[in-house]
Amino acid sequence: MKVIISGASGLTGRALVHALRAKGHSVCRLVRPGGSLSPGDIRWDPTSASVDTAAMEGTDALVHLSGASIASHRWTHARKAVLRSSRVDSTRVLVDALSHLRKKPRAFLSASATGYYGNRGDELLTEASEGGTDFLALLARDWESEAQRASLAGIRTVLLRFGLILSAKGGALPIMLLPYRLCVGGRLGTGTQWISWVTIEDATNILLSILEDESLSGPVNIVSPNPLQNAEFTRAVARALHRPAVFPAPAFVLRAVLGEMADALLLASQRVKSERLLTLGYTFRFTEIEAALHAILHADKKS
Repeated sequence: MKVIISGASGLTGRALVHALRAKGHSVCRLVRPGGSLSPGDIRWDPTSASVDTAAMEGTDALVHLSGASIASHRWTHARKAVLRSSRVDSTRVLVDALSHLRKKPRAFLSASATGYYGNRGDELLTEASEGGTDFLALLARDWESEAQRASLAGIRTVLLRFGLILSAKGGALPIMLLPYRLCVGGRLGTGTQWISWVTIEDATNILLSILEDESLSGPVNIVSPNPLQNAEFTRAVARALHRPAVFPAPAFVLRAVLGEMADALLLASQRVKSERLLTLGYTFRFTEIEAALHAILHADKKS
């Protein structure tokens, strides 16, 4: 199978490239201007709506994972525009390119996030649940709308609603662990908000399963079967690191430091279940946070 990947230099992209090549598949990375090209890579520039469509011919699937970091900068109006363009506009460019290919790929997998659901308290959310109304939820809605256009060209389209991806090699977890390593960790806000998580190992294997199962389309929640509340997550991290967790961060402090981003990323509650993965019959490697953190921290010590 020939698979094109955007965002191949990110946490999930790197893991997927490695997994696909290990299984003998051909991988082509989409590389932006200024990036280093390897044999088989394809140039694209979403800011100018430019992509080498000729090089995309013969593709079996495209996995679209690119997007500017949600948490690296405070959400000014300018930053929000960057977040939106890097997701919505880049997806439009790729779908337009796919629709002009002589032979369309069989599958288009496009990243999204459980932020689609907004802040929903204790409500159990599935792929059939309605979206939220905050900035991240509306961003995810528009992102997915652009991706869905690929289905109009007869391409199987899957919307990847990722939860919090846990890995020692990047993403949010290393930053989240730092306060605990310094012995100043604790719950965020009330600690009652739900966290829907998945390990990078399971996330990667799920993507492989979705690529191989041609019956699956539409939204898929990529989360473990057992979400947990922030206070429980805090205790699990503290136990895994053998550190205390006695320094809670009040909501007003988080909002003062991070602004709107604090509510969306740290205080919002999303208790998400994946009915689509149950239908697919996927077997998770990690279903409990304790085992997941032990494996991740063990890998961290080896690296």
